[in-house]
Amino acid sequence: MNRNTRTLIVVAVAVLMAGIASFGVYLAVRSMPVREVEVARVQAVVAARPLQVGMLVTKDDVKLVPWPAANKVPGSFTEIERVVNRGVVGSLAENEPLTEGKLAAVGSGAGLPPTITEGMRALSIRVNEIIGVAGFVIPGTRVDVLVTVTGGQEGQVKEEAQTRVVLNNVQVLTAGTRYDQEKATKDGKPIKTSVVTLLLTPQDAETLTLASAKGSIMLTLRNPLDVAPVETQGARYSELLGKAPPPPVKQNVGGRMVARAVPKPPPPPPPKVYTVETIRAAKRSEEEIR
Repeated sequence: MNRNTRTLIVVAVAVLMAGIASFGVYLAVRSMPVREVEVARVQAVVAARPLQVGMLVTKDDVKLVPWPAANKVPGSFTEIERVVNRGVVGSLAENEPLTEGKLAAVGSGAGLPPTITEGMRALSIRVNEIIGVAGFVIPGTRVDVLVTVTGGQEGQVKEEAQTRVVLNNVQVLTAGTRYDQEKATKDGKPIKTSVVTLLLTPQDAETLTLASAKGSIMLTLRNPLDVAPVETQGARYSELLGKAPPPPVKQNVGGRMVARAVPKPPPPPPPKVYTVETIRAAKRSEEEIR
């Protein structure tokens, strides 16, 4: 038997022994009993289907599922009875745990009122496709309110048209029907609606009511991350064509303050004319210099 044959026999025996050993280990591991580690769990109330803002929770809308006790969601519920007949103030996806922040207070009912923050007011305004930013003003978006005012009171100098931002970073509560809102949120499509409801402070509600009564309003859509207030002086009609005239001056006429237009200043005097006599050869002439 030569040397190469002996080497091949040794390698084959080694491979066979390794295979037998591996198969033996596999059988030993497979025969070991499965050891289950018990994880502490609690019951959590989750949504059985998607729930939209304004809905009233019923027993068919929720279900109990086991939840790891170590990762319990803050403000979640462990009993279905504690969430039934409460309004939804924040949209919930399927199998999402219900929390106190997503539900209205007990006894407040459903619909729009529970979604109004304490100290705030909901005010609806009539809009069209242009005012509503081509329909992209949907619930949850932020807008600025502009008002354009023209004319003046009787007996006063008629004021020129002016546009100015009167409300900043206002939240939109509703726009259109619930079906339109769900479809717009899902597909990112505009809402064709004639009424938009805004969340305002009582003072802002007064401002918007006066603006809609005395002028025409317009909404401008904001980036939700842009929360800086708008500070402008407004735009006047005369500024579109040139320098704006001075504002009218109020004067006391017969015990009544009346606004009168500021008279235009007189034109500047003409420049002085100087005469210079010039002599070129035998020719004399005069030239005027201003």
